[in-house]
Parts: sequence; C-alpha cells; structure tokens
Amino acid sequence: MTERLHKVIANAGLASRRRAEQLIAAGRVTVDGKRATIGQRVDRATAAIEVDGVPLPVRPDLVYLLTYKPAGVVSTAADPQGRPTVVELADADRRVFPVGRLDTDSEGLLLLTNDGDLTFRIAHPSTGFPKTYSVLVEGEVAPSVGRRLVRGVELDDGMARAATARVIDRRPDRSLMEIVMTHGRKREIRRMCAAVGHPVIRLVRTAIGPLTDPRLAPGDVRPLTFDEVRSLYAATRRPVDTARGDGA
Repeated sequence: MTERLHKVIANAGLASRRRAEQLIAAGRVTVDGKRATIGQRVDRATAAIEVDGVPLPVRPDLVYLLTYKPAGVVSTAADPQGRPTVVELADADRRVFPVGRLDTDSEGLLLLTNDGDLTFRIAHPSTGFPKTYSVLVEGEVAPSVGRRLVRGVELDDGMARAATARVIDRRPDRSLMEIVMTHGRKREIRRMCAAVGHPVIRLVRTAIGPLTDPRLAPGDVRPLTFDEVRSLYAATRRPVDTARGDGA
C-alpha cells in the first residue's frame, strides 16, 4: 500500500503536512536517492526516504530500544554458556540485535535494533561514531595520563587511542575519568588504563553518540523516540577527526 509522501513525513512526527510539502518543494526530500515531488506516493515498507540527507525511519517493522546493560549480562543475542543476554532483557516482539558490544563485566547504555542500515552506519570506522564512558580506576590519576591515552598506548595487538580523556575526580586511592572512544577492540579501555598504571574498577557507558539517559537503571529498557533515532542517523554523517577506539 502507498501513501502520500507528505503524510508519511507528518505521521513520523518530523513536520506538519503543510511543512512537509514545503520541504518537498524545496528539494530537501529524496526517495530512493531521487528528489521527491509534491503528491508523490510511497510505500513505507520499502521506500528509502531522506530529509536533508538524513534517513527518515518510517518502516513499520523497525524497532529501536535503549537498555542499560548490567554487569554480568552478555552483549549478544544468545550465549552458549547460558548466561543472561541483553536481548533477553529487551523481550521485544520482533527480533533485535545489539549495536556494538560491552564486555560482560562492563555496564551501561546499549542500543538494540533490527535496523541494519543504522547498525552499519554506527559500526563503520569511517563515521568515527563516539561512545562515552565513565571509568573508575585505581590510584590518583595525573593530568598527563589523560594526554597519554589520547596520544596512544601500545598494546599487544597494536596502538590504541582515546578520542578524549579527562579526569573528573581524583583521590589517593581511586580516580574517575571520562573517556570517549570512536572505534575499538576487545576490552580496549581496560587494557589501556592498565597499561598506564591505573587498572579499571568500574566501567560504565554513559552515551552512544548524542544518545544518553541518566534515568535508566541497570536492566531497564525503553524505546527510542523518533527524534533520538534521527539524531543517531545524523551523527553518522559527521566523521570525527580523532583516533579510533571503542573497546570497553
């Protein structure tokens, strides 16, 4: 079944029908890579609609969930060892998959979706998609440690770098850091911190690109809003001029 394009845009919550028509008339809307026209009809299930170059997620089967993965839960759809998984936490009507991963002993925000396009965009190294972590480490961290993490730390599988690293609070026995990574390898943050003499006590992912929610408690799951999905798509259009890193 097809619908008028301006109605599809309006029903998605992006703009009123009148404003949607204005966007189409201004050439800011494309369908399947071609400039849209006033009165055009589309099938929401198959049409690739973009507004200002940002995909408009209107397929009726798409699911977007944000969960706070507790420590001890596995970031996979299934686990041969029988450990609890983030997909089991979601208990979604449709099959969803985690976007990226958090190690079993790490916790924090994880996106679950069946949108393969968004998953690919977030995971692709060229987008430099940032993820932010709150990292509690052993010992009093000097300012030079953050600079060293950004310059790079040599690990057994190559150089690893943080996009940014700053100390939030320091005490003689432990310090809290905020570390941003844009790509990564297994347990990369933990290995980097250990390499500079500050083993990780607790690691929490607090943001996925522009997406954050300090109200979520461990085990909580909620659907993303339309604006949040659009913000994730928009963020994948802005490459980050930083070194790669994303392992938690």
